[in-house]
Amino acid sequence: MTATPTAAATATAATVAPAITATNATDTTTATTTTTATTGRLGRGLVGLLAVSTGLSAAAMYYAQPLLDDIHASLGMSTGAAGLLVTVTQGGYLVALFLLVPVGDLVARRRLIPLLTAGQVAALVVLATATSPAQLFAAGTAVGVLSVTAQVGVAFAASLAGDAERGRVVGTVMSGLLLGILLARTAAGWLANLGDWRTPYWVAAGVQLVLCVVLAVRLPAEPPRPASTPRYGEAVASVARLLRDEPVLRRRAIYGAAAFGGFSALWTPLSFLLGGAPYRYSTGVVGLFGLLGLIGVLAASGAGRAADRGRTGLVTVGSTVLLLVSWLPLALGDRHLVGLIVGILVLDLAVQALHITNQSEIYRLRPEARSRLTAAYMVTYFAGGLLGSLAADAAYSHGGWRAVSLTGAAFGLLAVTVAAWERLGPAARRRRAGSRPR
Repeated sequence: MTATPTAAATATAATVAPAITATNATDTTTATTTTTATTGRLGRGLVGLLAVSTGLSAAAMYYAQPLLDDIHASLGMSTGAAGLLVTVTQGGYLVALFLLVPVGDLVARRRLIPLLTAGQVAALVVLATATSPAQLFAAGTAVGVLSVTAQVGVAFAASLAGDAERGRVVGTVMSGLLLGILLARTAAGWLANLGDWRTPYWVAAGVQLVLCVVLAVRLPAEPPRPASTPRYGEAVASVARLLRDEPVLRRRAIYGAAAFGGFSALWTPLSFLLGGAPYRYSTGVVGLFGLLGLIGVLAASGAGRAADRGRTGLVTVGSTVLLLVSWLPLALGDRHLVGLIVGILVLDLAVQALHITNQSEIYRLRPEARSRLTAAYMVTYFAGGLLGSLAADAAYSHGGWRAVSLTGAAFGLLAVTVAAWERLGPAARRRRAGSRPR
């Protein structure tokens, strides 16, 4: 029987935490030196290493998408069954966000990240050697579970960075993650053309193995943590409590869910639009539209720097407005290619700028709980994306592209409404009243 995503994530967490706990005392001792270093600027080499690590970890979830036709033919599966590989991979990722990412607050992330990377290498090898659907799905689930290494890496970068540079560092690391996601499909298709559908997984496993060694050698210790840390069960349970107790986290989670919901509402039915009249583009051409997302890499870097300058409010308002306005040209995309391209560029710019701003804000809340803050935010973010995919699929089936545009605009309207409430609501008025001179 194939392991469920929940069982895989729980088993991974149970194995990882004891394996690293013994190293925490050593890391705590050496962290004092690191703390002094992190009060200044992090070196570009270290930030670049973390960006590469997060990008490759996240990319592993997306290699399968252009390979499904070859996989189903090779293993004698139906196309629907082969498509489940994507589903179980993403399911493993979602569950691990909740069950595995909080481990980063309990153990030394400098040890956790190489260990999770090594686990992903093993999962990629098992997937590359799959001879049955059961092995394929089990390995795919494990790849998804271990892809949360990317989110552990983002939290690690935020912990190492000083307050004055945290937005820039998080933005740079997230740029690497976005590049990994964007280029994964293109690289997988190209490598498969050189060999077969297994080739991308073999290459990825080899690259990740080298990266694992580099990470084990190069990652520094973090600043000292509180003397007492929660147990694993308490850490997982506290994720929901953080959402309850931290209003900034709640608002930023809603922003994230709305942004990723709108993003998914666009990309889920887009291939149907481009493959049908009047475009009738081939699969290869449709795949090239993903490269338009490179604008998001620029947005991630710029939003991070703006956060460091105290301009998160301005970026938030601008991003939410763009998130809504982008659906005006997108609504014309069923007949006008220029409108579609402009809309994609604007939407992706808004989504990534808002995402980086959200993360910059939540990492200011509780330094000792950054992994759990990441888990709370990303679970909500991913849930918004799932809702956007389901809503857009139903909208396209019943009302075509115009119905999809209304669905996407609804997510943008939600984000604008939250931004307006944050700046003009009762809490904002109380803050302004409290800041007036008496």
